[in-house]
Amino acid sequence: MQRIALFGLFFVFFFLGCQEKEEPEFLLRASHLVNENHTWYQAFEYFAAQIEERSNGRIKVENYHSEQLAKEIEAIRLIQAGVIDMTTTGSMLNNWIEIVAFSEMPFLLRDSIDMQNLINGPIGQKIDSEMRTKTGLRTMGYFQRGPRHLTSNRAIKHPDDLKGLIIRVPSVPSFVTAWEALGAKPTPMAFSEVFTSLQQGTIQAQENPFAMINSAGFSEVQKYINLTAHVVSWTYPVIGEKQYQSFPDDLKKIFDECAAEMVHYEHRLFINNEKSVQQELKDKGMTLIEVDKDAFNQKCSDALFNSLSPEMKKIYYQVQEMKKQRDEKTH
Repeated sequence: MQRIALFGLFFVFFFLGCQEKEEPEFLLRASHLVNENHTWYQAFEYFAAQIEERSNGRIKVENYHSEQLAKEIEAIRLIQAGVIDMTTTGSMLNNWIEIVAFSEMPFLLRDSIDMQNLINGPIGQKIDSEMRTKTGLRTMGYFQRGPRHLTSNRAIKHPDDLKGLIIRVPSVPSFVTAWEALGAKPTPMAFSEVFTSLQQGTIQAQENPFAMINSAGFSEVQKYINLTAHVVSWTYPVIGEKQYQSFPDDLKKIFDECAAEMVHYEHRLFINNEKSVQQELKDKGMTLIEVDKDAFNQKCSDALFNSLSPEMKKIYYQVQEMKKQRDEKTH
């Protein structure tokens, strides 16, 4: 009887052991500043499912939203240290390399066509190359962002209306330069701290695309969206270059294919979201305000240009020439 019981126990342990999943060869941790409702996070979740399936479980991705693992700058440093593996980032890398400022420079690009021309041209290629060599981050493509707009609890139609307004900005030098020149008081702050700071009155305004305004619930603490459209930009989904190079060739191929599909997937989510998000924000009680964009641009353009190094000023002229050539082709 005892032998039968022992055999039964052995069988149970054997059966449970067979059911246990094998550990992946590569466990990748991705830190996200956005919450789980944002298209970037949803795209990474899609990527995680695809790559686990196609690699037969050899690669697994764990996604952490709302800066649970780290704030954006910390996440970059943790990737460089090999502690975590992936995130989304853009102009924040201006703290490491100058040229990435052009991925989110205020009042530089007019629309998504200007953006795509820059990304796919020599300047975009140089950004990609310098990110890899100088920061150790490898781009996986790019996610388009809608134009950034200013939210506040008083209507802002002209730069004169900004006087003394405390605005949260990301820790990006060109953002600080622009808003100071416009007469506001920019305060760099991690994204995860913005809602509470608006609620408590530590800051009075913030600026982000419609999707970020909506997913972060800023309609609960801000009344107006002032349509400044001051930045047309994108963000890069990235992986540490060392982490990527640790994959064997067959997994690199799978990784690249899944990354490309993730970018297309996110773009479809973005387009669909952009169609509905303005109405959602209106339904939540926010009022959209038209602004004097030319006045904003004129008041801060000199300060932005003068903040650039001589080498970056040359690139600024290249961007202006790119825009000019586009205009000549369309007229």
